Formats: sequence, structure tokens, C-alpha cells
Amino acid sequence: MGRDYYSAKEAAQALGISLDTLRRWDRSGRIVTRRDESNRRIVAAAELDRLRGDDHAEQLSARNRFRGVVTDVQVDGLIAQVELLVTEPVRVVALVTRDAVEELGLKVGDPAGAVVKSTSVMIED
Repeated sequence: MGRDYYSAKEAAQALGISLDTLRRWDRSGRIVTRRDESNRRIVAAAELDRLRGDDHAEQLSARNRFRGVVTDVQVDGLIAQVELLVTEPVRVVALVTRDAVEELGLKVGDPAGAVVKSTSVMIED
């Protein structure tokens, strides 16, 4: 990145989240922000690195990461199903915990990312 601090909008873009989500994360303590001289939120580059897990980024290739838009979230008990439209018609569907969906604040229309880490995927008919 190159700078010590980024605007809230730049930080949200770097994290692949909406500005509203960044504000929610700030209020809940999930992200640490500061205020500039104009009382606008700013985010330290080190905080962005922490949230993105950049220290482990070299362990996964680009083909393991998918950016997209949430098209469906179904919560049933402790489990949730999240559908992410990567590129029409490609979609990723993941089963995650209800807590994860709530912590991420995922809802239809939000930008999100998926990381696939698997030794094998097999499909049969």
C-alpha cells in the first residue's frame, strides 16, 4: 500500500467491504480507526494488513481467492449458507456458522471474498 493511514472509503475498498460495514465494524470494535483533523475516520495500514491476514498471503495462490457479491444468505440454527456470485454464471456456495455471518455482517448485495483451501474437490454424476 505505501501510506501509514487510509480514508475509511479506501480502507473499505481494500478490505472488499462496504463503507457501512466498516462503520459497523468500528462501532463494534472489530476494526481500530482514528479520526483525522476533520473528524473523519482513518485506518492504519497495519490494521488493514491485520484484517486481511497479509502476513499469510504468500501461502495461498491467487486462484484460491475469489471476490464477488453476496447473492443469498440462508441461516438455519447454527449453520448458514452463503452464495457469492463471482462472475456470471460462476458462483461459490459455502456453509459457515451463523456466528460468522453475523460477525461479518453479510447480507445480499455486499461485496465479499471466498478463500478455498482444500486438498481435493471431486464431482460425480
